[in-house]
Amino acid sequence: MNGRAAYPSDLTDDQWAVVGPFLQAWKDRHPSVSGHQGRYELREIVNAIFYQNRTGCQWAYLPHDLPPKSATYYYFALWRDDGTDQVIHDLLRCQARERAGRREDPTAVALDTQSIRAANHVPAATTGKDAAKKVPGRKRGLAVDALGLIIAVVVTAASVTDNTIGVKLLDNVVAHTPTVTKAWVDAGFKTTCRSTAPSEISTSSRSFGPTRRPGSCR
Repeated sequence: MNGRAAYPSDLTDDQWAVVGPFLQAWKDRHPSVSGHQGRYELREIVNAIFYQNRTGCQWAYLPHDLPPKSATYYYFALWRDDGTDQVIHDLLRCQARERAGRREDPTAVALDTQSIRAANHVPAATTGKDAAKKVPGRKRGLAVDALGLIIAVVVTAASVTDNTIGVKLLDNVVAHTPTVTKAWVDAGFKTTCRSTAPSEISTSSRSFGPTRRPGSCR
């Protein structure tokens, strides 16, 4: 870290040992046409991305002892657009499942949604009001495995129905995790979601208790 003081969001050595080789291999496959190796270490790039994600600061307000926006956002956008971030997420999920004594890929998911108040600066065109919960803002839909690990995510205006989000979630699950054949949904996902679910997945209704963190799942 070039002698700087560590931030709470920095990668630990053990964490970097897991993702570092993957990102270095990515960089080796994407050499600069000018031969330039880059001024900043990849680990510091990731640390800067994590800092921005954890604090919510604007890219231009990254601390001076981290790589600047020009470098940090460059890699963030590249990894987002070429799917590198998704690949890393999926690999880490597979490792977590194996450590828990499960197969790499799940066969069942649980679906749920949550409405969240949006900040004042969020564009009105991307927000709405949840008619049931009376919450103005956005709604996030999650499909998770039995450990609570994320399989698919959908973010919409809060005014979008759970049924619509449920269909999108199941479509994403089928596209990216074809091993899934079962989906548990609560009462918010009505007949429309279940009847229009992809043929590869059967759905069943159940009530969910408070969401558990992955480390506390049984």
